[in-house]
Amino acid sequence: MNVIETQNLTRKFGPKEAVAGLDLSVESGSIYALLGPNGAGKTTTLKTLMNILTPSSGKAKVLGVDSRCLSPKEFSQIGYVSENQEIPEWMKVSEFLDYCKAFYPTWDGRFAQKLVKQFALDPSQKLKNLSRGTLMKAALVSSLAYRPQLLVLDEPFSGLDPLIREEFIQGILELTDQEQWTVLISSHDVDEVEKLADWVGILDKGKLYLSEPISKLQARFMQMTLRLPVSASLPRPLPSSWMALQREGTSLQFVESAYRDGMEKELRRLLPEGDGWGSAPLSLREIFVALAREFRMTNGGGQL
Repeated sequence: MNVIETQNLTRKFGPKEAVAGLDLSVESGSIYALLGPNGAGKTTTLKTLMNILTPSSGKAKVLGVDSRCLSPKEFSQIGYVSENQEIPEWMKVSEFLDYCKAFYPTWDGRFAQKLVKQFALDPSQKLKNLSRGTLMKAALVSSLAYRPQLLVLDEPFSGLDPLIREEFIQGILELTDQEQWTVLISSHDVDEVEKLADWVGILDKGKLYLSEPISKLQARFMQMTLRLPVSASLPRPLPSSWMALQREGTSLQFVESAYRDGMEKELRRLLPEGDGWGSAPLSLREIFVALAREFRMTNGGGQL
């Protein structure tokens, strides 16, 4: 079952398409990360899904309901935390949670207290006196205490120190495992996403270029290295699955983006003069960088 589905979702600001023909599916129980640079369309996508913005064209369904028709019933099942979220900072932590409680019939007071302890929040502290990281944890508690089916996080790691980031990630992982929530997170922090998500989509200029499980993505991207005589020529045209090719003297390396078992034999046939073959898996960051370079070349100077 898909908690989120979009079909050709488009959002324009004047002539500019911030989201361009987006087809996105987020499976129930998954932690799905939308990756991309600032300005890629991540926040606009989330705001359109949450009916903060209206689609210019196309459709989106959230929890089986058209995003334009989301009602209090659906919003009571959605937790939403954004880096730009407005919070009544004059309130104390306890007052803020009591204020939020009134809006959600399913609010679980015991669960809220458990989360307060888990995230080491001081109920007597005023929100305006909290660090950014602690404030984000208070916002997270207010979005989880009513046990939503879907948790939406928009750039939650921005400005957080490493310790707070780790606590934030571990908290989400533990709670998602216990509660079987679905999480949709937008971020440009690739390293943090790799620790958290099991699905990833890469967005650039409003377009979704890739969407698949991280395990599958990392299985098909491999860094290949070999020695090749300077006089040896490369196949022409180069295989479309080769990326980030670099040749210096007798050293050749490239990223194979469609790697599979037994592929070395095929590669050796393409480069019969090569020897000293080696292969190594790539981190999500390394894959992201390889794709960024590829997009920059194919999109006429665009940047991912």
